[in-house]
Amino acid sequence: MGYQGMVDGGDNIVEVSWESVSSILQVGGTVIGSARCKSFRTRGGRLQAAYNLVQRGITNLCVIGGDGSLTGANLFREEWSGLLEELAQKGQIDEEAVKKYAYLNIVGMVGSIDNDFCGTDMTIGTDSALHRIIEVVDAIMTTAQSHQRTFVLEVMGRHCGYLALVSALACGADWVFIPEYPPEEGWEDSMCVKLSENRARKKRLNIIIVAEGAIDCHNKPITSEKVKDLVVQRLGFDTRVTILGHVQRGGTPSAFDRILASRMGVEAVLALLEATPATPACVVSLSGNQAVRLPLMECVQMTQEVQKAMDEGRFVEAVKLRGRSFENNLNTYKLLSHKKTDAELPMTNFNVAVLNVGAPAAGMNAAVRAAVRVGITEGHKMFAVIDGFEGFARGKIKEISWGDVGGWTGQGGSILGTKRTLPAKYLEKIADQMRTNNINALMVIGGFEAYLGLLELSAAREKYDEFCVPMVMVPATVSNNVPGSDFSIGADTALNTITDTCDRIKQSASGTKRRVFIIETMGGYCGYLANMGALAAGADAAYIFEEQFDIRELQANVEHLTEKMKTSIQRGLVLRNENCNENYTTDFIYQLYSEEGKGVFDCRKNVLGHMQQGGAPSPFDRNFGTKISAKAMQWISKKLKETYRKGAGKIFANTDDSVCLLGMRRRNLVFQPVAELKTETDFVHRIPKEQWWLKLRPLMKILAKYKTSYDVSDSGQLEHVAMHSPKEAETGAI
Repeated sequence: MGYQGMVDGGDNIVEVSWESVSSILQVGGTVIGSARCKSFRTRGGRLQAAYNLVQRGITNLCVIGGDGSLTGANLFREEWSGLLEELAQKGQIDEEAVKKYAYLNIVGMVGSIDNDFCGTDMTIGTDSALHRIIEVVDAIMTTAQSHQRTFVLEVMGRHCGYLALVSALACGADWVFIPEYPPEEGWEDSMCVKLSENRARKKRLNIIIVAEGAIDCHNKPITSEKVKDLVVQRLGFDTRVTILGHVQRGGTPSAFDRILASRMGVEAVLALLEATPATPACVVSLSGNQAVRLPLMECVQMTQEVQKAMDEGRFVEAVKLRGRSFENNLNTYKLLSHKKTDAELPMTNFNVAVLNVGAPAAGMNAAVRAAVRVGITEGHKMFAVIDGFEGFARGKIKEISWGDVGGWTGQGGSILGTKRTLPAKYLEKIADQMRTNNINALMVIGGFEAYLGLLELSAAREKYDEFCVPMVMVPATVSNNVPGSDFSIGADTALNTITDTCDRIKQSASGTKRRVFIIETMGGYCGYLANMGALAAGADAAYIFEEQFDIRELQANVEHLTEKMKTSIQRGLVLRNENCNENYTTDFIYQLYSEEGKGVFDCRKNVLGHMQQGGAPSPFDRNFGTKISAKAMQWISKKLKETYRKGAGKIFANTDDSVCLLGMRRRNLVFQPVAELKTETDFVHRIPKEQWWLKLRPLMKILAKYKTSYDVSDSGQLEHVAMHSPKEAETGAI
């Protein structure tokens, strides 16, 4: 039970084996327990804990918790030699033990649903808490739509507004109250005006999200009840309060949290192995898509600075101290939730078209909404193209307004309609449509076809002037196979579907005899879903196209699984990407395992199919889609200014850097000319030549009890927590 177990000793400190942690991946909460420990706050308690550790020869600690737990761990480390001396003086340990266990190494991982720890973009547990909140919001939306009600939703976050802010972004809430950004004087009037305007625009539903620690600019609390009373008194709207409370802590961990925690766990062990008495205690954290190590106390001090800034009313600074990810969320929310009046809008006289290309992916609609609203805010006229390039050629294009995209964030699939058709055979018709509608820029949200489409359009610039306009692509495909980006919109939702399904499938066999499941995932030739799904579901093997395998490997896998199933392990899971090998089909692998496992286990197979493409988008996809798309639209505005020819009175953009793909690359969002990405692409198999997640293959194998080496060249080096400059905020974390 946390530090309590360390102080109490005895059976509370036990050696764990491989099997001790089998099947806990999908369990929420913590199986080893956790407790706030008063005695560890006293020197006497820490002395007892030190004695219990020395008795067992333990000198490495991995602490998973919030800033309180991590501060305690650091103090314990600083006092360690003094504690041992004291134990020796009392005669509880001998001098040899003092020498042998002279140093205590500590590494921290931040487990907190509030995401209130400075130095990491995401703490372990935050994404799962967002899943719980969004499930509730989605459910409330259907009832509120029917009754025409206003809902005030209170979410956790006594000192940090992250959950409130991101859930407001992810459901397009009308108003949000967070501790770091109190509303200005007279907010009561502004909020009521906004709510009544929304009602006047036929919006049947108002959602207001309140963090439990929300305050006004005089540091006075703003409670959900206060907000409700205000709406009822001023507007007379039927208003209900829902307090989510501990629902947010519960439930199964999301795919993102399972993978994040697995990656952080590896990084923590590496950090402990490399630790010396001279290195400061560190925390492993996430920056963009990169694991990094930061000095523990620097992060704790920064976290405490935020609270201090808030207490002293320095709110702008508090937001900056929270980090670039938080600041980005806040700026995007402000941009998308408040519609400016026509008088406040700049008039650029530019027309920008948005279209979806390829297969549907959850989160596409969130991206379209963000693009439309940011475009309107920037002063452009926004046009929506129905049914991709094919619809474009047929003239299925119309102007789209701010209100038209209301409530789109939580919708799955593609509301605009999407097709896989490429533009090459319709070039003349598309050019005609661009001329007729005077389209000055294009934003394409889609998968590999969108990338190919932009390559075709830029190649056609020599023949058609109409294509000499800025074009940007935002990657959206469940397969995550677009070059130039670590993630694409829709992949996280698909991964959660796979993980949930694997959990259920494994559970279906509980209580029966030993069973192995062979599960086929989508992804074309890209093994991302199979590999990451295997990592998140705790699979024994994942067969992918990128890592060729032969009959010897299949045999070794079967034998390995057979040995494992002879122990207390009851269930096996094998994932196979749909195109990993044309001869070793899902049926073949199923039959092979069935035959070889006779007498030890039996087999079942499942082809997951199109359920991976459906469903409501996950919080990550809503948020990622919204932010990446808003950023792409700001790039379009910048390019339109740069490429406007005053004399001719038109846009003329024909350089490579005016056709870009916006992707997440390790730690930043980067615009890359599609022409430059050609060398990074395997066009035959429609995948990037190099893929970051292949480095996680050995991790999956190690967790499945294979002996294999893990490449540590990519492990994080100790860095310092930096207050980010405004420039950095532009390059932008998610």
